[in-house]
Formats: sequence, structure tokens, C-alpha cells
Amino acid sequence: MRYVPALLLLIGMTLLAACAASDKRIIVESSYTEEPVEFSTPPVCTKTLLQEMIDLCGLPEFPDPPYIVAQFSSYDRAARSPADNWFANEDAGHFLRIEEYPDRTEYVMMDAEGPGAVVRLWSANPDGILRMYIDGNPRPALEAPFRDLLSGKVTAIPEPLSGEASSGWNCYFPFPYGRHCKITTDKGEGLYYHIDYRTYAPETRVVSFQPGDLDMNKLSIHLLASQLSAPRRAHLTALCGCEVRTTRKHIRLGPGCPEQMAFRSGPCGCAVYMFHVKARCENIEQGLRDLVLSICFDGTQTVLCPLGDFFGAAPGLNPYESLVMGVDCDGTMWSHWVMPFQRSAVFEIRNLGACPASLDLGVSTGPYEWTDRTMYFHSQWRAARDVPTRPMQDWNYAMLTGQGVFAGAAFNICNPVTQWWGEGDEKIYIDGESFPSIFGTGTEDYYGYAWGSPIPFAHAYHCQPCCTGPANYGNTAVNRWHVLDRMPFRYSFRFDMELWHWWEGVIPGMSVATYWYGRPGATGNPMTPTPDLLKVCRMPPYEPMRVAGALECEELRLVATGGEVTPQEREGCSNDRHLWWRGGLADRLVLAFDVPETCRYRVLVSGLMAPGYAITQFYVNDQPAGEPVDFYSPAANVGQELLLGAFDLPCGENLLTIELIGANEAGLRSYMVGLDYLRLEPVH
Repeated sequence: MRYVPALLLLIGMTLLAACAASDKRIIVESSYTEEPVEFSTPPVCTKTLLQEMIDLCGLPEFPDPPYIVAQFSSYDRAARSPADNWFANEDAGHFLRIEEYPDRTEYVMMDAEGPGAVVRLWSANPDGILRMYIDGNPRPALEAPFRDLLSGKVTAIPEPLSGEASSGWNCYFPFPYGRHCKITTDKGEGLYYHIDYRTYAPETRVVSFQPGDLDMNKLSIHLLASQLSAPRRAHLTALCGCEVRTTRKHIRLGPGCPEQMAFRSGPCGCAVYMFHVKARCENIEQGLRDLVLSICFDGTQTVLCPLGDFFGAAPGLNPYESLVMGVDCDGTMWSHWVMPFQRSAVFEIRNLGACPASLDLGVSTGPYEWTDRTMYFHSQWRAARDVPTRPMQDWNYAMLTGQGVFAGAAFNICNPVTQWWGEGDEKIYIDGESFPSIFGTGTEDYYGYAWGSPIPFAHAYHCQPCCTGPANYGNTAVNRWHVLDRMPFRYSFRFDMELWHWWEGVIPGMSVATYWYGRPGATGNPMTPTPDLLKVCRMPPYEPMRVAGALECEELRLVATGGEVTPQEREGCSNDRHLWWRGGLADRLVLAFDVPETCRYRVLVSGLMAPGYAITQFYVNDQPAGEPVDFYSPAANVGQELLLGAFDLPCGENLLTIELIGANEAGLRSYMVGLDYLRLEPVH
């Protein structure tokens, strides 16, 4: 049998011991019959799926039993084809249908025939009660507050199996089903969601998830949570006691020089289990881009990528830790991708830059039994320079042919403005699909966060190691690793990401490294690194614009509010920031502003406009100020100054009140307001 880390076997033993798209409304009338099922071979079940979650040695094996991966999401249904609203962006509040029960309404997010398994749930704004109905049973197998399930607050599914990071909510806990799965929520308005799931071959035996699985696997779940909380150590511990040998080498590379490390296989096969590098050069950001990594397995090149980009946090050294890759604070970059080979492996690093570099390398190898399902590890890099944001486009991450499994992506962009660059959706086509079976709701949503948040974070499966800022200005690095949610393909795989920027201009540079496994003969579409593509883009320090005389709303004293209030970055606003408020109908927000001297003033306000923004009534010192203001717009933008009227204002503190009085019929009833600044003009 192929090599399996001891820790994974321990997990399996522990688990074994613990386990002795058209919208319409319908009235639900369910019937359910429990049918006993007998299995003659071990089936797919919660236990086996939990084992897969840290089994990096399972990634190089084409799945057995075979399955395909697809996604249900809230993507805008107006996007029908490249010729028909392909970049439509109203990606919230879309469902398969709406079901009416005697005591509630449920919005159906997923409805799939089995056998299969849910392997990831994501939302930017989980709300309501999530119900998971399995195999036609009218009683949910899982019923929990959606937000609690995705935040790790459901005790039986703790962090980091579920959790929130940088405003994105993820649950990686697996939910298998034998015949059917339906997932609903009872609060659907404005909801963003993804549900990634496997569908196995019809004859595959799958034991459906039951509520008792959580208690039955309690010890193993908490052990797994502990391992995912320290993901690097999980793989190192798994290799303890195994025949793994580390070869180290110190090299100096002058301009144009290459250096190689070669390894031979044993009689049954071999694999690289770990690879680490620490580099020193005059300009570390540019140096790590100019050092190009190439790996050949059994005489065929399968890896071609700038060294820093390969480790998932380019440009430069941005510390983070995940299950498969990371960068230490001392600059050591490490990889836990398992890379099998039959005869030989040759690692080569070539310096394509103008400055010398020194490197400390380490490659850990050990036995691995090559089978008829074993695949080679691949990594490729693609880049673009001076990319116009209009017209919008699908930018290709990878175009793969042959049989394989897609396992991850690491993206970098240099953004010359603070406005959000990542509104674009992922579109993934598997085995010649004409319409993507994975159609997302935003670039950051694919990478596990939300709302364009610039806050760095790290998780076992998805990370934002770098966002230089302010807001989304400068360089951003994000990555995501597909372990339980890896994507098998039989003969082709295409991954496009929309370039959908709020700003109209030119992106100086962007690049992506992708990671996948392929059977012998599988190929990708890597780009050859050239001096122009390798150049690291850097933006100068950012200087925000402030409107003369503006009283920035995000800097005013908050007196009272109903709802949620927070400052947010926004290009085009004065000081590139505004005060964002989300409340409910009839809620009021009260802000205090200072007046330098008693006088009659014209009071002006500037706000943002967007699809979910409300109709408001302003008051100055409790006096109605002008007519109601409708902040709705089909697209988000910074509005013009509005004159609220002329008022006699005393010296000192005065009050501005905003009341939510309605919502535009064409918009979302999200009751949000974005306030940029207040400005006072003395009346003479």
C-alpha cells in the first residue's frame, strides 16, 4: 500500500473507535421512508471525510471512489453566456426556489441528488436558520443558526473547521448524503452564499450524515480542530517515525546562474514530502521574483514558477501559516505539497535577475508506492502587465488537459487605487462544460473572505498574507488550498477569474500561481518568465484627497444609533473613507459636529449611493432638513453634495440625525447608508 502518515492512521483509528435555476414558490408536502442499507465494503461517511481533511498524501492519488465537484451559489442569474450579461454583478439573494411551510418560508440554496457530500459552505452575511434535509427526511439532519454554524459557535463543529476571517464565514465540515441533500435558510434577502459539494458515481456507497455523527466523532473532531489550528505542525507530526530524509544545500547564485538538486527513487517509488528555502539578496522582493524554480519529475518539467510566488505570498516575504505552505518570520519559505515520482526528481533554481543571491535549501524525501492512480505534482505561473479594467474580462488562471486534480491558487495584484479590485467571480469548467459548474460571487469570496476586506489573515485552507493598503491600495496576496474540496477532472479543466474592478483604469500588474496534480501526460499552460513579467510592481505611498472644509463623517462623535456603524475605506470619498451604517426601518443615527462660531450656515452633506442603500430623512438639531433623500443606485458610486438647508447654529456641538424611512423598490431592502462628509458654509 502507499505510504500513509502515522498520524492519519491514528485519526482513522480514533474515528473508528468513536463510530462502533428558476425561482418559484411551492407548497411543501414531504414523505419519507427510512430504508435499511447494508454495505459489504467500507462506505464513504463522516469518518472517512474527516480523515481526508489533513491527508496531504491523499492529494496525489486520483480519487477512488471517483467523484465530481460542483457548486451552488447566489451568483447573478442574469449572467447567461459570454454574449448575455456575462459580468452581471447582483450576486445576492438568488435561490433555486422558495418553499412555503405552515410556520415559515424557506429559501432553497442547494438541492442535489446523491450519493454525495457537502465539503464547504461560505457566506458574506449568513443569517436565519440553516436546515439540511438528507435523503428526503422532512426532519432536518442539521438545524442551526446559519451564522453560528459558520463562525465555530456550534459546539460540535468548532473553529477552525468553521470560522470567520476578514468578514468571510466558512465551514469545512463534511456532510455526506446517500440519496439526496437539500439546504435552506429562512432568511434569504440579500444573502451571499457558496455550497461546494461532491457527487459520487451512482454505485458508490455513502452513509448519510446524522445528528449523532457529531457526538459519535466528538474526540476526533476536536483532535482535527487542534491540528488545523497549528496546520504546519500537523504535517510534521504526521511524518514522525517515517523514513524521511532531508537533504540540505547552501548555494550562491550569480546573475544568469542555475543550481540543481537531484534525487533518485527507490525500487517502489519516492516522494518529496517537504521543501524549504531561505533566500538572501539585496532586494528581497525583486530577488524572489527573479529566482525561478523548475522541478522535473521522471524527466518531465511539471513546475515552473518564480520562487517567491511558488510559496503563496508574493511579492516579498509575508509571514503566514497554512496546511500546505507558509512563510516564517525569519524568511524561511516552506512547502508541504507531496510530490511523488517513479525514477528521479530534479530541483533547479535559476537567477534571472541582475543581483547575486544566496540560498539555504532543504528537500525531504521518503518512500511512496506509485500506483495506477498516482499523479505528478504541477505548479504553473501566469502574469499580466498594464491590464485595462475596461472592458471587463475573464482572466485565465489555468487551462489543463489530461486527467488530474486541481488543488489550489495563489494570486497577487498591484492596485493603483484604493477602490475594490476583486468584484469578479470565479468560473470553473470541468471536462468540457459549456457553462461553469462553479460560478462564484466575487474574487475575495473564492479566497474565503468578503466585502473586499484588507485585513490579513491565515487559515489552514485560505489566507490573505498581505494587503499593503490603505484599503485595497498597493499589493495584495491571497491564496486558497483545495484539500477536501479538491476538483478532479478526467480530461480538461479551465479556471477563469473575472477582472471586475470598480475603477476604470489600468492595473500595473497581477499574477497567479496554480497547483494541481496530473497523471502522466497531463499538461497545463504556464507562461515563460520574462524580464518584463518578472518585474515587481510597487506603488508609492498613498496620499488621500480631502475636500476643503469637510467635516469627515467617520470622524464625528457617535451620539446614538440603531444598527451597525463602522468607518470604511472608499476611493473617491473625501479622505478615502466614509461612515457606513446599516440599520432597520425607522432607526436613527445621531452624529455630533462642532461649529466654530454662532452663525447661520448652509448645511451640505455628501453620501454614497448603492443598490442596497436606503431612503433617509435628515434633521439638524432635531429640525427636518430638506426632503427625503434616496441613496439608491444600480451601481455603487460617490454621490454629489446635497444641500439640506440653512440653519442658525450655535457655537459648539450640534447634532445631525439621519432616519431610515424606506427603500427604493428597485433596490435591496438592506437599509444601508454611506456618509462621506458634512460641510458648513456661513450665510452672509
